[in-house]
Amino acid sequence: METIGPGTGDSLPAGPSAVVQRRRLGLSGVRGHVAKGRDFTRQALRDWGWDGTETSEDALLLVSELLTNASLHAGGCVELVVCAGDVLRIEVFDGSTTLPRRHPSPQRGLPGGHGLNIVQRLSDRWGTHTHDHGKAVWIEIDASRLTSGKPTGG
Repeated sequence: METIGPGTGDSLPAGPSAVVQRRRLGLSGVRGHVAKGRDFTRQALRDWGWDGTETSEDALLLVSELLTNASLHAGGCVELVVCAGDVLRIEVFDGSTTLPRRHPSPQRGLPGGHGLNIVQRLSDRWGTHTHDHGKAVWIEIDASRLTSGKPTGG
């Protein structure tokens, strides 16, 4: 398993986060999986009180990036897992053991090569782990970022 820190790009020790809740969405063969994954994640964020912030919008963009990358580069999505605890953890499982690689210098204004750069910029940590039937690409966002800057009623 590898964990990447956005500040340096260096590997960090990967450790389990305290998980309070976990939700799973099967996506194998599902049409419109990116929209379904975003809606599923949006509802989880709402249920956990983590909606309505700029960071929650970033989390939805990250879901789109991970699901799109799995479709384009790994033969499709198998499952989306969203976990809440000390962090928001989002995992996208696919059927390929080929690990993603960041494009070293994507060209501005041209499509392609930007996805993992976006993942690195918007998440606090991201990484991959392989298993018998493929891999998961995951991101984490510290819970404190999801609750700061929330609008108050009034």
